[in-house]
Amino acid sequence: MPLNRRKFLKESAVTGAGVALAGVGVAPVAQAAEGAKGGRPVKRYELTVMGTTDLHGHVFNWDYFKDAEYADKAGNAQGLARVSTLVNEIRAEKGRCNTLLLDAGDTIQGTPLTYYYAKVDPITAKGGPVHPMAQAMNAIGYDAVALGNHEFNYGIETLRKFESQCRFPLLGANALDAKTLKPAFPPYFMKDFRVHGAPPVRVAVLGLTNPGIAIWDKAYVQGKLTFPGLEEQAAKWVPKLRSMGADVVVVSAHSGASGTSSYGDQIPYVENSAALVAQQVPGIDAILVGHAHLEIPELKVTNTATGRTVVLSEPLAFAERLSVFDFGLVFEKGRWHVESVAASVRNANTVADDPRITRLLKDEHEVVVAYVNQVVGRATETLTTVEARYKDAPIIDLITRVQEDVVRAALVGTQYASLPVIAQASPFSRTSEIPAGDVTIRDLSSLYVYDNTLVAKVLTGAQVRAYLEYSANYFVQTPAGAVVDTEKLTNANNRPDYNYDYVSGLRYDIDIAQAEGSRIRNLSYDGAPLDDGQRFVLAVNNYRANGGGAFPYVASATEVWSESTEIRTRISEWVTAKGVLDPKEFASVDWKLTREGVPVF
Repeated sequence: MPLNRRKFLKESAVTGAGVALAGVGVAPVAQAAEGAKGGRPVKRYELTVMGTTDLHGHVFNWDYFKDAEYADKAGNAQGLARVSTLVNEIRAEKGRCNTLLLDAGDTIQGTPLTYYYAKVDPITAKGGPVHPMAQAMNAIGYDAVALGNHEFNYGIETLRKFESQCRFPLLGANALDAKTLKPAFPPYFMKDFRVHGAPPVRVAVLGLTNPGIAIWDKAYVQGKLTFPGLEEQAAKWVPKLRSMGADVVVVSAHSGASGTSSYGDQIPYVENSAALVAQQVPGIDAILVGHAHLEIPELKVTNTATGRTVVLSEPLAFAERLSVFDFGLVFEKGRWHVESVAASVRNANTVADDPRITRLLKDEHEVVVAYVNQVVGRATETLTTVEARYKDAPIIDLITRVQEDVVRAALVGTQYASLPVIAQASPFSRTSEIPAGDVTIRDLSSLYVYDNTLVAKVLTGAQVRAYLEYSANYFVQTPAGAVVDTEKLTNANNRPDYNYDYVSGLRYDIDIAQAEGSRIRNLSYDGAPLDDGQRFVLAVNNYRANGGGAFPYVASATEVWSESTEIRTRISEWVTAKGVLDPKEFASVDWKLTREGVPVF
């Protein structure tokens, strides 16, 4: 759909400006505390900014994949219904007129609830439903939300429809129209807080999203949107916000604090740059951090230009935590100044669901529960991902077999039909299980938790070998004879499970006693050593195809086919067509871990 900016942007007094609420709807706050300074009274004010991030469609404390209340070993609870209770408590404690509620992105993707209203009963249909996340966040009273990269997973039309249903702005100062290079979304939100006997306190919220969108959702955004670096755009907008009278500047950034990038040097912008923004850009008081799915109650970063401390906080994902920033302000020399900032997190497991939110979305929840419990086939035996990180597991072979079949069918009649098809898949979950007996949509959805789609790329044997070597870096180097602890064997250099790939259709060993780059042994195809010059079609998910994980060669490889149907849906279709899920039809031992040629397991 056209990338016309929203009406309120066009009506803004500042070109490309955000949303300004000059005291609109803000009740007078309690009288500011007074202290003595040089014999004269000093006006003080306390402001609280609350924040969530990476909600990923979690409204309820419910696990749709297990059809039960969510539970983990740490005793966490999830969902906006819990967060709503925490927010209500803080608003009662601080006074609602002295609080802001923000989010740092990744809102509309991640659970069967959000999938259902994007694909099964889409919000984009004529007379379609209001997105459950819009309903919940409107009811809770969010003030502003930064765009996350997963906001783009269903395409721009779905995102724009969601935006139109929200009673708060979706902020993205570095989400620019590719042609005009002007903001395609509001860059900022501004609100005045009235203080008795003193001028209002003006708070500006700058929203920043992740540059990786250009890679991860290339199919949707290429030629339409561009995503420059967070540091660059913060340096542009923060001075503007200060010049517009902002007394407090908060950044809501869908970007982690580590300073690292999963996509290597494919784009010249840092993926996790929130701490770099704090360090490099003067004039920021606090940053709500997102994207990394980490819990950071409080991180203090010194700005190199001013020497001032910037306070960062990242609440745990899925609405398990709520970050709380407490600001102390003092009125001096004719304006307000931030005197102190402290951050902490509150735990959703300490409260009950807000019944107002559970009542609001009860019907949508029940519809999705019924949907995911539909039986689509029958399994002859239980399949599980418990050991899939370090053993070739049949349950992952199911994914690669489906991908191979779909791509082979798609290439019939093309010049690529004679090329051998191989496929990649990752062990996304450590707990997924397809039980013996009836197989439901939720069983298969738990196996493939992301909304990835399928792409076909042409690689040479040499490139496939390099791809496998890179994937094998996932394992910690373990000498022959050393004790193997499966809990410490994987995730070398903090690589997540979703960035380790199986590749089907080949045979190979991974020698974990060897150094990185020299681990792939006995690589063969069709019973013979792999020919480096042979060409293969790799059936690969769109995240990997676009460079996610920085695997070599795949992003630049020739693309011969792609589709918009989710791999998860293709798996359900395959199982439905077969009727019976029997590992004899798809399981094979393609790889194993070794040390000096001796199998580890």
